[in-house]
Amino acid sequence: MRPIIITATVLLGLAACEPVPKKTTVERLPLMGGYRQMGDQCVRVGENNMTNQYMDDSADLVGCPADYEGLGVFQTGTGAVQVGAAQGYILFSVPRG
Repeated sequence: MRPIIITATVLLGLAACEPVPKKTTVERLPLMGGYRQMGDQCVRVGENNMTNQYMDDSADLVGCPADYEGLGVFQTGTGAVQVGAAQGYILFSVPRG
């Protein structure tokens, strides 16, 4: 009878061991200052694991709020090309020069 109790105790102890779920952290957009001027709603976006796929040596990565009413004017005036969207921002590649 004693081996059954020990075996049951060991099995219950092992059943209680569950792998700890990994924490998933969402990397935030590295937002910098206004793109065209200080206070501009469209801002430069820095490089991190999320944005590096959009980086280009000949262009700036810029994020504008998705609800920004001046998106069309921004694209026309800067030659911006939409490359993605993240965390409420539309991401644009804006050619330098």
